[in-house]
Amino acid sequence: MLIDTHCHLYYEDLKNDLHGVLSRANELGVTRFICVGTNISNSKECSSIAEDNDHIFASAGVHPHDAKDVEDGYIGEIYKLMEYESMIAVGEMGLDYFRNISDPDVQNKVFRSQMEVAQDLNCPVIFHNRDADADVIEVLADFPEVIGVAHCFSSNLETAKAFLDMGYYISFSGNVTFKNSHLQEVAKEIPLNRILVETDSPYLSPVPHRGKPNEPGRTRFVTEKLAEIHKLSFKEMAKHSTENAVELFRLP
Repeated sequence: MLIDTHCHLYYEDLKNDLHGVLSRANELGVTRFICVGTNISNSKECSSIAEDNDHIFASAGVHPHDAKDVEDGYIGEIYKLMEYESMIAVGEMGLDYFRNISDPDVQNKVFRSQMEVAQDLNCPVIFHNRDADADVIEVLADFPEVIGVAHCFSSNLETAKAFLDMGYYISFSGNVTFKNSHLQEVAKEIPLNRILVETDSPYLSPVPHRGKPNEPGRTRFVTEKLAEIHKLSFKEMAKHSTENAVELFRLP
């Protein structure tokens, strides 16, 4: 019924109990998953996990925090990984000026290089954006043929509209359930045909599990909150988000 469009299943707590994690997710109506890479090493793990499970898909990319550690040939490694049938997107890529773990110039260079891969392969991207709205918009605008998703959206409505105007989808995670979150007002304005849901497991566990390690099954609580915001039934909201994910990522 539901697709967790962004989880990191290679983290030890999830990987070591993958059968239990997936079973608990299924009980909550979450039946498909996208395991998202943040560097070359764990992108390979995503691929391995996905190749062993028909209900798991994967992406390959370099997160802005990891941009400082890329080695020569990393783009070639991404191309190789994208040859696998289970690979459905390039990413997680993007910019993070909140923590600035990698130099902003390096972040931009690595971001652009991955956008070139997506453009070349005609596949969607999964991007991260924190305190870098203007620069992210500038990069995306330079690749008008590429579409994808603003993962774990945390910016303002103006930025969301800029992404939507370029053809991108907006994905909400557990932080939309937090009390007094500005994201509830943003989510209200996002068209139903452009909303995705995710957990970003093991991070950002939604209410009522806030502060605990997150699991993909909790996509359900994000969906319930979005249904409440849009004044829809859970079933209707789940249908919209699932259809959107299938369309964007060209899932079977």
